[in-house]
Amino acid sequence: MDALRREIAACEFPWRPETLYLGGGTPSGLDPADLRSLLQLVPGSPWIEATIEAAPGGIMREKAEAWRAAGINRASLGVQTFVQREIARTGRKHTALIVADEVALLRACGIENINIDLIAGLSGQTEQSWRDSLDWIERIAPDHVSVYMLEVDDDSRLGRELRLGGVRYGAADTPTEELTADLYEMAVERLGHMGIARYEISNFAHPGMESRHNLKYWLLDPYLGFGADAHSFDGRVRWANPESLEDYLSSGKSHSIAPAQPEERFFVGLRLTRGIRPEPAEWQRFHEPIQRFLDAGLLETDAGNLRLTGRGILLSNEVFQEFLT
Repeated sequence: MDALRREIAACEFPWRPETLYLGGGTPSGLDPADLRSLLQLVPGSPWIEATIEAAPGGIMREKAEAWRAAGINRASLGVQTFVQREIARTGRKHTALIVADEVALLRACGIENINIDLIAGLSGQTEQSWRDSLDWIERIAPDHVSVYMLEVDDDSRLGRELRLGGVRYGAADTPTEELTADLYEMAVERLGHMGIARYEISNFAHPGMESRHNLKYWLLDPYLGFGADAHSFDGRVRWANPESLEDYLSSGKSHSIAPAQPEERFFVGLRLTRGIRPEPAEWQRFHEPIQRFLDAGLLETDAGNLRLTGRGILLSNEVFQEFLT
């Protein structure tokens, strides 16, 4: 905490921050006094949007009131699933009713802008259990939902077990990639009926409730990051703090300064549902891959805009890779 406070206090902010995001790990576990001391060092309060990531199951009124008093006006809850047997496998401590009660508490304390994270592809997940989770979304009625398709690291215990055809770590009943994609598509349709539209591959919101902070990443706007492994971007170059806590505490000096590349606009901008509007030189430079993906039905054009199709979203990594080589 002392190192983090020193880093923020030493920063000469080149602009007045509009948004703030406390994320990675579980910042909701911070002592309210520590949280307040951090946010007091950041100019711009009251921010247009100030988000804290929270693990459901431990949000008390005193803490929620302290967050609001410190300037937090948005909470992102790592629910992942509302189905009890799936919750138990993730190691989370909540139940569906606890999530509903905590959302109501946050709203009562003045934090009405709520995001709920869901993961498609958890071990044991079925079409019916996924429908149950989406039913809870409809009951709770958050303004924003994030839906992530589980990606299994090949070097993880689950990844190794899946490669070997084993049964441990939930490998026996982990959904296939095809089923995971079906669950994602089911969420797109169901959330759309709730008025929660997809505006980015993994993010859905009521109109006007899109994450103002995260949009800055996808639009290549400048941002500053603080803490171990935090990254920053000034619109031209990127840099990062030391990854490990030990190196961050011992030096605190940023590294990996690298200029932004023109193709980054394709990599991040195509994540947005509205896509991007390439410049004439970009149409010419990337003519071959763009035409190939247009012919394959992974990209489409609309009045000069370029965007992923529904099928392209499911194969987006294949598309993005073309613009990173």
